[in-house]
Amino acid sequence: MDAQDLAQLADKEFEQILTSNIHPPTRDARTWAAITHPDNLPRARKILTHVHERTASVLRRRKTEREEFRVECFARGEAGKREWFATRAEFESLRRRTANFHQRVQRAISELGQEQRNVNRAQSLSSGQQSRETLRELAVAVQRHQAVHARDGGGAEPADHELWRHLDRLTVPTGPGQEPTTLRTMLSIYWTDVHPLDDGPERRTRTEHISHSAPAAPPPAHCCVPHARRVPGREDRTT
Repeated sequence: MDAQDLAQLADKEFEQILTSNIHPPTRDARTWAAITHPDNLPRARKILTHVHERTASVLRRRKTEREEFRVECFARGEAGKREWFATRAEFESLRRRTANFHQRVQRAISELGQEQRNVNRAQSLSSGQQSRETLRELAVAVQRHQAVHARDGGGAEPADHELWRHLDRLTVPTGPGQEPTTLRTMLSIYWTDVHPLDDGPERRTRTEHISHSAPAAPPPAHCCVPHARRVPGREDRTT
């Protein structure tokens, strides 16, 4: 039975298959794989937890009933005592079987719990990888935006500078020690497909030129804004 077939079963049938496979030495590997499939795992844990609660209740009730029967038998003297002892072996046998089943259910619940933790970790890792990829795409877009300003020589507004600064403010954990690494460093080493521009003293930042509509005092130049150079006798071009 595969996971999809198992998912179509009613709770009672699902429980029967589940409880017949809780003991590792006798379980069917394919059926157990269907039970622990992420689509069926939460349902299996819920049903098996109900089974565990039910058997615990049965054990408590039988113990109470047995004690009441003992009091009744002993109140009837020797004949009653003989009846109580005569039924003791059968009661203990039934109690052991129920208790063993109860323990197997408990161990199976622990197994399912571990499987759920594995699923959660895998989903968390997948989600983290997706978030990291989204952040990479955003950082590349910001870097390209900065490079376009350098290439075209347009006036950079304060909002542009604020956007670019996020490449140096935001970090992601990197390496075995999960050290915080800025997005600009990640772009330089791992992510970028845009070559960084040289920041030598002979170059100047074209994106920080003041536009006609900008305030008289421009914002401070950003240390990592892409630079452009002027070639004597030729029009400006981005390096």
